[in-house]
Amino acid sequence: MVGAAIISALRRSGYDVLDGAGEVLLDRPGTVAAFFERHRPRHVIVAAGKAAGITGNQRHPADLIHDNLLVATHVIHEAWQSGAQRLMYLASSCSYPRQAPQPMRPESLLTGSLEPTSQSYAIAKLAGMEMCAAYRRQHGVQFFAAIAADAFGPGDDFSPEDSHVVAGLMRRMHHAKKAGASSLEVWGSGRQRREFIYVDDLASACVFAMQRYRGEGPLNLGGGRDTSIAELAEAVKTVVGYEGTLHFDTTRPDGMPLKALDNSELAALGWSPSTPFLDALQLTYRWFLSREATEVVR
Repeated sequence: MVGAAIISALRRSGYDVLDGAGEVLLDRPGTVAAFFERHRPRHVIVAAGKAAGITGNQRHPADLIHDNLLVATHVIHEAWQSGAQRLMYLASSCSYPRQAPQPMRPESLLTGSLEPTSQSYAIAKLAGMEMCAAYRRQHGVQFFAAIAADAFGPGDDFSPEDSHVVAGLMRRMHHAKKAGASSLEVWGSGRQRREFIYVDDLASACVFAMQRYRGEGPLNLGGGRDTSIAELAEAVKTVVGYEGTLHFDTTRPDGMPLKALDNSELAALGWSPSTPFLDALQLTYRWFLSREATEVVR
């Protein structure tokens, strides 16, 4: 989802874009080296790697850490080997300590325990961030990490196992509406808060950061506003048109109590999101409906 949005944003800005997805197989390092040797890109944005929601993180921690370590190890190194001028590695807000002061700032990284439900994935992302810093120190390259808020939008993963909270709630409420269900269970207390960013806004922030940011990073990329899961669920309910009752299951994990990013550094450079939250949810649902219609036709 994020990679596709970044490619579209770059093309709208007039850049020639190389998409490694068709040529690079991360379990075959030689394909990564061959891609960079063949194309020698000047600028690299690393948006690859498996991701999942709480369920997927709990069931497949080995897959998540292995895949994301492969991305960092091979892509960052080969980008340097091929002479890339700038590289931005996209990390995740779950890399911050569970009890980090809010809103979260890069100085808090590695100062406390991680959220257990996403620890394996987070550690892989921390390794990618440290690789950028290490290559910058040793080789003098402009490699930096950017930490994204929780992204959602067209192209999101709506599967029952790997979806994040926006897509998961949207899919479940849609099917509850179709089934005429009178109630729907939502994981957790609903009090946990998250900062969300629409994927096209995140892509815009990535392009902006590659053009304007000259710091060492990590740089937070967020929408500047956090929302409780209960508030999110009500907003999704409105967009989907589901009329049943929401029940919050407190026996299920909340994850981190609050994940909000300090976006002041990005804002000081002149960037801010442009898509209102409800509009972004509506655009996402519209995409989901079009995808469902396509699947039915097939």
